[in-house]
Amino acid sequence: MKIWLDADGCPHDVRECVYKASLRTQIPVILVADRWVKTPPHPHLEMIVVNQGFNSADDYIADNATEADLVITDDIPLAHRCVTKKIATLSRRGQEFDEGNIGERLATRDLMETLRGGGMITGGPPSYGTNDKKKFAETFDRLLTRLILKEKKAQA
Repeated sequence: MKIWLDADGCPHDVRECVYKASLRTQIPVILVADRWVKTPPHPHLEMIVVNQGFNSADDYIADNATEADLVITDDIPLAHRCVTKKIATLSRRGQEFDEGNIGERLATRDLMETLRGGGMITGGPPSYGTNDKKKFAETFDRLLTRLILKEKKAQA
């Protein structure tokens, strides 16, 4: 099992929460970005810098993550690709993506992109705040525990 972190623009609080969980559980964390992201000295962290290009980090994660892994991303098309491959996927704001909600999230994302492209809506999501941090930590802990138990059961 690995935790894949779409590190492009990932809030510091999310990274710190993931790093602490990795130390506690000894689960490797792989950060993927199109530029180097500062990481602390940590025995279970790996930083992968991909070529700069449209969706290059997303493609790397989607091509390398497996069903045993957890992917953390706010990129809805990447989340869709992961859910389709039966990979546990979580947003930086604590939203778990699954087969029951990813279609709606993808449609909403596409609609908003169309409206922004037409100038009907400007701006993006609200800034990352304390409630987002709390919700991420709670959902991440619950999902990680579920995946660890699932892995132990599969090994038994």
